[in-house]
Amino acid sequence: MIPSMAVHHRHHAQRANWGRRVLIGAAVVLALLILGVPTAVVFVHAFGKGVDVWWRAISAPETLGAIGLSLLIVAVVVPINAVYGLSVAWAVTKFRWQGKKWLVSLIEVPFSVSPIVAGVATMMVYGSSGLLGGWLMDHDIKIMFAVPGIILATLFVTSPFVAREVMPLMQLQGTEEEEAAQVLGAGGLRTFLSITLPNVKWALFYGLILCTARSLGEFGAVSVVSGHIRGETNTLPLYIDLLYHDYDSSGAFAAASVLTLLALVTLVLKVLVEGRRDAAMDDEPNA
Repeated sequence: MIPSMAVHHRHHAQRANWGRRVLIGAAVVLALLILGVPTAVVFVHAFGKGVDVWWRAISAPETLGAIGLSLLIVAVVVPINAVYGLSVAWAVTKFRWQGKKWLVSLIEVPFSVSPIVAGVATMMVYGSSGLLGGWLMDHDIKIMFAVPGIILATLFVTSPFVAREVMPLMQLQGTEEEEAAQVLGAGGLRTFLSITLPNVKWALFYGLILCTARSLGEFGAVSVVSGHIRGETNTLPLYIDLLYHDYDSSGAFAAASVLTLLALVTLVLKVLVEGRRDAAMDDEPNA
């Protein structure tokens, strides 16, 4: 009886191992087909006519302008989202007040709304016929079809990332440490900087990386509010689309390779942050 049970358990373990290998293999194959092959194709076409052709396409003034504009958008949007995300997460998790569930739901609206809708909504507020359009025109302030409109649309789309990464960790940590610091005489700002912020720093970094990646790749909302003005309001994704529709495949793939490289950099940063975060969490029980 015992030998037969051992044989049964061995066969069961073998079937489980076989099933696990099939699932892992299927996941790897699908990832390569859906993600790896298209990414490789971008670089193959980008360098297909030689490095010199790729470099001429990348060093073109319009390409450099599109890259610079995309980096400018990131430089503005990411710090604003850091402040916004931390403020919202702190208010939701560290204080009791009515209506915070509605605020949490409002934070997640950009996840459920199409980027095109976000762009149209921004236009209806700041455009010439929008809610603030008349006042902006009277004061000669240009928002739409200019850099400020692109920043506002990108902020709308990327606003949940930092908050949604930081809130669960703040909720998990509770308020005991902050309350103890306040009992000892620490003010609100000092408590936040010395206790709250260090405890959520890895979640903050992770959210900022996600925000950066989305800001670089945003197309839908930016397409609506930019006006597609060559050399002025074309971010890198918009410029790639423009080159592609102008049948400049070499330029389009060269610019796409730059955007892909930037995405890969954010991916590497994401992996590094996850590794440091996991190491810090493993060290906590030993501290």
